[in-house]
Amino acid sequence: MAVRVFHTGRVEVVVPARTPPRAIESFLARHRTWIERKREEARLKAVPPVPFPPQRIELAACGELWRLHLAGGPGRARVAPGGGGLLVLCGDAGDRRAVREALRCWLMQRARQILSPWLSECARELGFEYRRVAVRRQRTRWGSCSTRGTISLNCCLLFQPAAVVRYLMIHELAHTRHMNHSRQFWQCVAQHCPQYRRLDQQLLEGWRVVPSWVSGEQGG
Repeated sequence: MAVRVFHTGRVEVVVPARTPPRAIESFLARHRTWIERKREEARLKAVPPVPFPPQRIELAACGELWRLHLAGGPGRARVAPGGGGLLVLCGDAGDRRAVREALRCWLMQRARQILSPWLSECARELGFEYRRVAVRRQRTRWGSCSTRGTISLNCCLLFQPAAVVRYLMIHELAHTRHMNHSRQFWQCVAQHCPQYRRLDQQLLEGWRVVPSWVSGEQGG
């Protein structure tokens, strides 16, 4: 059994199938102090809620600022980039779920356009090789590297500072040589990113700047 407290304060408990309710209650009772402490930490670090749909979307990783324009019109909500940093939302803006999904779709497309070539450039610069890259929207992981050489990157990285994103890429590229977190792995990371400790800590706090419509906690 496992328990996780998200940055929003939401608690998730994962248990094997057919686990007796009494065993789950006992597990939660043993970890209640830890859960409450983590929820309090999340409350203290929580950012104020923002209006939805958002008026602006800032992608710190690439220095982009997009202004959302509600164009209206018939049909399901859909998003398309316009000129001058304008993001046009057409269709029914009152359907919050559809708007959220349209924004997420746009974000995934933008993440593929930015993160994939960035990783390729970073690997070529530092002498790493990987097989392929996948961009996903994950709730708890910023990135991963499979034993087959596939590097997965979270689209939410677009909301992080460029230096933090580059560190994460170096971290995952180092896993193509060391599929662990051994001393050799961290030496490899430090060789290419001497400030990795500070950037890793900054990444741990990075969920605070990810809009709620991306994480799914709010916005529909």
